[in-house]
Amino acid sequence: MQFTNVCLESIGTEIPNEIWTSEQIEKKLSPLYSRLKLPEGRLGLMSGIDERRVWAPGTMPSEPSIRSANRAIEAAGLDRSRIGCLIHASVCRDFLEPATASRVHHEVGLPRDCWVYDVSNACLGLINGAVQIAMMIQAGVIEAGIVVGTENSRPLLEQTIAQLNADTTLTRKSVKPAFASLTIGSGSCAWLLTHRSLSKSQTGIETSVAEARTEFNDLCRSDQDSAGSGMQPLMDTDSERLMAEGIATGVAALERLLAESKWTRDQIDRTVCHQVGSRHRVAMLDAMGLQTGTDSVTFPKLGNTGSVALPLTLAAAAARRELSRGDRVAMLGIGSGINSVMLSAKWGETALSGNISDIDK
Repeated sequence: MQFTNVCLESIGTEIPNEIWTSEQIEKKLSPLYSRLKLPEGRLGLMSGIDERRVWAPGTMPSEPSIRSANRAIEAAGLDRSRIGCLIHASVCRDFLEPATASRVHHEVGLPRDCWVYDVSNACLGLINGAVQIAMMIQAGVIEAGIVVGTENSRPLLEQTIAQLNADTTLTRKSVKPAFASLTIGSGSCAWLLTHRSLSKSQTGIETSVAEARTEFNDLCRSDQDSAGSGMQPLMDTDSERLMAEGIATGVAALERLLAESKWTRDQIDRTVCHQVGSRHRVAMLDAMGLQTGTDSVTFPKLGNTGSVALPLTLAAAAARRELSRGDRVAMLGIGSGINSVMLSAKWGETALSGNISDIDK
């Protein structure tokens, strides 16, 4: 899809204050580590993740999402009556129904003729939502729209730790699929997109592509999510195959992005990818023929924050001044399923609001 009239006007962010280091998580896993004689430092060494953040107990996803959305709108200085679509797009949501977007829409004070719904696609939710809003703007259906999401890793971390300590049948081999769950972090992000005629930022979203390799849908799965199921948010991940097949999917998607955008690799000034860990990052960029020196990261301090990982990292790149006006930015999303969604953008002066800069303090 090509866009000529869509701009990323502003980004609102919020990351939690409570930090769990990899060292602290290993201490919580001392019964497992002692029984299996696992070396300390294994989690940080395997992932390159030193810290991840968690919301306070009882936090509902809509609460940080409301704050992130308000920040994005206020940073842009846009009249709320002009926002024609609100999509809540994280894995985490308040309830199976109604849509979490409903509460966010009400609390943010958006108009009644606004499109309001949830989108879910693992780590690609916010990017998918951004593409849907961009299509509506390009088609002339709306003038502006906001996509927002909040990931809450605390329940997953707590229950994974409890299960690993309680299951005395686990071996060094059988425990491996659970370690990916220990890299998950929390965060919230909102992107406000507008028609170019309304835009002060002039950060143009130019191209989007999708690549589906859904024959690998079984490589990363959570528990069932059915009405009345008493869902436990535990995950089983074949990390090795997921990394290999995810990278292959991303390589194919990048080739399509280059073809559609008519960019060459050498013309890409900055890449922003889904944040998994150090080993994945190096292998992925190498397979894509891209450089680590122009790639922005947040995973060492935030872990894998799911659908908000790439959006938050874009915000961090802007806050660190890793982006300059005129830069060609490639946003390279990959999610379990396996799916990939990628965007190309020409950077302008997108407004930022929130505390994403706290990760560098």
